[in-house]
Amino acid sequence: MTSIQKRIGVGFLSAVLSVLIFHQGMWALLHYLAVPGLTMPPPFPTDPIPPFGVPRILNLCFWGGLWGAAFGAVWRGRPGTYWWGGLLLGAAAAATGLIIVAAIKGLPIGGGWQLNNWIRSLLINGTWGLGVGLILTALSGQSARREKYANR
Repeated sequence: MTSIQKRIGVGFLSAVLSVLIFHQGMWALLHYLAVPGLTMPPPFPTDPIPPFGVPRILNLCFWGGLWGAAFGAVWRGRPGTYWWGGLLLGAAAAATGLIIVAAIKGLPIGGGWQLNNWIRSLLINGTWGLGVGLILTALSGQSARREKYANR
């Protein structure tokens, strides 16, 4: 990937796809396993999010995409390291959600400092971040091959 716009776009796309595949995949796993303290409602939630009434899954894709765009713009490792950076991205997203977003929404900061809330958030967001890294690696590899063959 050469241009910043391309890295931002591929990062956004990778993160949106990761929300739909990895994030919601872990959400579904937690829902179906129904482990006490880690249980989630059904995946792909469509309940409206105030103030605009956007379905929750679209809200998750949008905000995940913004995180991915920032990641694509900032991460400077080789494509083989994107998965590691993605795990860090997931941990940062989990911490932001539990502390900053919770404070903004008037929810208990830090998930009420309950260990299960942190575990659940790190599982879901960590899996999402790993997915961002893996998808970004795949898309970067395709992009690099395309550029290599276009320059011949």
